[in-house]
Amino acid sequence: MELRHLVSFLAIAEELHFGRAAARLHLAQPSLSQHLQRLERSVGVALVARNSHEVRLTPAGETFRELAQDIVARAERAGQAARAAAAGRAGTVRVGYNFPAGQRILPATLTALHSRHPAIDVTMFEMRTGPQLAALADGRLDVAMVYGKPAATNLTSRLLLRVPLVAVVGREHRWAGLDRVPFGELAGEPCVLFNREQSSAMYDTIFSAARTSGIQLTVAEEVDDPGATAILAAVKPVVGFASALRGRLTDVRSPGARTTTVPLVDPVPILDLHAVWPTEHGPLVNAFLECLPPGAVE
Repeated sequence: MELRHLVSFLAIAEELHFGRAAARLHLAQPSLSQHLQRLERSVGVALVARNSHEVRLTPAGETFRELAQDIVARAERAGQAARAAAAGRAGTVRVGYNFPAGQRILPATLTALHSRHPAIDVTMFEMRTGPQLAALADGRLDVAMVYGKPAATNLTSRLLLRVPLVAVVGREHRWAGLDRVPFGELAGEPCVLFNREQSSAMYDTIFSAARTSGIQLTVAEEVDDPGATAILAAVKPVVGFASALRGRLTDVRSPGARTTTVPLVDPVPILDLHAVWPTEHGPLVNAFLECLPPGAVE
């Protein structure tokens, strides 16, 4: 049983006309008939019935058609995979991401990548900005999705998303339920922050907004895990910070949540989410980057 004979049979099955099927495959009609005869001898049953008035599939041909379609499709995918490997479009891309990227960027990117390059796999790691950039620098990541635009000359970046920061407070906090709070109201409020190395862009954005408001922040707690910020805010009279996207998951208005989020204004602290990759990179990274959606504002 040869693949070309299956292709000829499928053309006949779809056209139900030997002349049209032969023209579609750029074959002479006698050659097409020979392909069918050889296939039927190989299978051992008649697959096509024809007379001077019509061409139709036999019951055996109808059954055979579905399996033949699968065989031909698999052969085509095998060829595509081989060509992708030869062109460097097969393998694994290691991608780091933070929460907003996981919510807004990765789903559409992975869908497009699977559609365009099914031979490329993606291994994903959720990390804060600092650890992602460290992993990118030592080769453990191929692409990072981080807050801020790195200054390193050996890295290239692209803006993906602009995300506002919000305050995270417990349900008993005096801000709970407010529509918004001026950033200057943080003067004297005990805050939960994190080590700057974990996310320098987020850290600097918070302190820049404080300077613009003419206040100094009171750092009462320091935790490096974003989930721990919500836990502390739920049990202590402190103010944490989160992206608006993450904040929605910890909001008291969601079932089981013990905190709520409050938009910060005057100024609104905004984080720029960038895709970052080495300036010198291969076709796998190119294929992933081509599938990134256009930038947006959350």
